[in-house]
Amino acid sequence: MRQRFGIGYDSHVFVNDRPLVLAGVTVDYPKGLKGHSDGDAITHAVIDALLGAAAMGDIGRLFPDTDDRWKNAKSIHLLEDVRRRVSAAGYTIINVDVSVIVERPKLAPYVEPMRENLARALGISASAVSVKAKTNEKMDSVGRGKGLQVFAVASLGGA
Repeated sequence: MRQRFGIGYDSHVFVNDRPLVLAGVTVDYPKGLKGHSDGDAITHAVIDALLGAAAMGDIGRLFPDTDDRWKNAKSIHLLEDVRRRVSAAGYTIINVDVSVIVERPKLAPYVEPMRENLARALGISASAVSVKAKTNEKMDSVGRGKGLQVFAVASLGGA
């Protein structure tokens, strides 16, 4: 089996009056993430990692923020669409690894539901999905709590 890898990245600033959704899980926090869709930065980074591994472009090309169809869209549904596209191109998703950099909220209580949601959307076992949360040690705007960053790596087999 031929193996391919992709790296995804996303970042969003926190805003008031919006739920915080990460990997399709609503996190108890007074702020959410600014974005055209639901702002789910974890799912956005995973989408870009998959598309990168399959050499199929990026999230902005498939779901542009200039298209009202994606306004407030649930990103976990966009991930399901990307999984179908990747599978149709002859690839099998092997695993996904995610690192979230955020000072607050603490994400430990949400990691398992996040892994399960991503696994379900990807059609793989939760044992093939890793989600880790790190702080930025109070450095830069992320460290001062202005937003968060996400890095994701995806591994594909086939094609």
